Amino acid sequence: MIQRKIDNYLADFYAKHKNALLVTGARQIGKTSSIREFGRTHFKHFVEINFLESPAAKSVFEGADSSNILLRLSAYAETKLVKGETLIFLDEIQECPDAVTAIKFLVEDGSYRYILSGSLLGVELKDIRSLPVGFLTVKEMFPLDFEEFARAVGVQAEVLDSVRAAFENKVEVDSVIHEKMMEIFRLYMVVGGMPAAVAEYLESNNIQNILEIQQGIIALYKKDIAKYDPENKLYLNEIFDLIPPELNNQNKRFILKKLNENIKFSRYENSFIWLKDAGVALPVYNVDEPKIPLLLSRSRNLFKLFLNDVGLLTCQYANGIQLKILNGENAINFGSVYENMAAMELKAHGFDLYYFNSKKQGELDFVIERNGLVLPIEIKSGKDYKRHNALKNALETTNYDIQEAVVFCNDNVCVKGKVMYCPIYMLMFLKNEKIDLGTYKVDLRGLVERANRSK
Repeated sequence: MIQRKIDNYLADFYAKHKNALLVTGARQIGKTSSIREFGRTHFKHFVEINFLESPAAKSVFEGADSSNILLRLSAYAETKLVKGETLIFLDEIQECPDAVTAIKFLVEDGSYRYILSGSLLGVELKDIRSLPVGFLTVKEMFPLDFEEFARAVGVQAEVLDSVRAAFENKVEVDSVIHEKMMEIFRLYMVVGGMPAAVAEYLESNNIQNILEIQQGIIALYKKDIAKYDPENKLYLNEIFDLIPPELNNQNKRFILKKLNENIKFSRYENSFIWLKDAGVALPVYNVDEPKIPLLLSRSRNLFKLFLNDVGLLTCQYANGIQLKILNGENAINFGSVYENMAAMELKAHGFDLYYFNSKKQGELDFVIERNGLVLPIEIKSGKDYKRHNALKNALETTNYDIQEAVVFCNDNVCVKGKVMYCPIYMLMFLKNEKIDLGTYKVDLRGLVERANRSK
């Protein structure tokens, strides 16, 4: 069983909260497997209902009221439901919106604990927006990030701790460890983070088998596109197929003219939104200025589009690129693959994704908000990683108030001025620290005194 970060999240959530939990994300990222393992190891009784495999289960919630839902549940379940000891797993929840509506009552009743899951493929937004606030918490899940992958292939915790210490202290990683971590990173770009692909690597080390699994996942995504959005499936398929070649372009921006010379963005906008909400694609929006808050200067129709998994990206490029990546061939430009990995890593760590582009100043690959400040990020796959005019210009623009920047590359840790150069695998340590906002109380004494004097 591949260990996932969500395993600890689930254990912590159900120890501290009484709410139900909805785990969302794209297909094939391991939601069901993680929930199933958690339920069986942390609860004496575990009941799983899959609305896609068992459509008849919908009748438990359809037309039911608070007085008979629990009775229907106990009648439908094939195992005994014990109060206070049972976790009920409602899978493919998008097939039964009535079950989401019923969660408020089920949580209030308190007899059992509940966990829901569903792929965003095919989930209607109106159903998601009707979530019972205060009774259902939403947790988005992603493919394995690099740290999860490294642990899965056998990197020991002590090694990761030493690499983390180097990142935090801004010192070089041991040279032997650095070379091995770069080798594992190149492997990650080929295998990616889809659990089925990772499991196949652990089982066979066969790259061809992994490639076939990845192609099968892509075929499944396209099948879902046709099934759940038949009116726009042509637009969706065009956009999906254009992601790999668009990322190979110099500016990596998504150009609508590649779809249709005369089309307007508004015509395709819903398709882009659908792919994003399905967890299949990761848009990185342009901002007019790299200043807090980034959301205020975000451009709605100027963006880069990445795939949700770097392995799915590389499997769509020309045959043989996998071996070139694994061998670290310098003649190949791996910029798009590096950036796709960075996008999925940052997204998995909870960052909203932006980039900055200016005719005068140049382009920054990513800009994120970290610990209340803007952090520019450059991703470099070649040897000239210390050439970055756009980053230099941004740092010298005083009204941006940028305190530091990071360049992720193939070499070891180095610091020059405000710029920290890090090995690309150190993206796994880039996270937001929780800010303690403390308490605040308005002092109204002056108003009271003023009012008394005016009498």
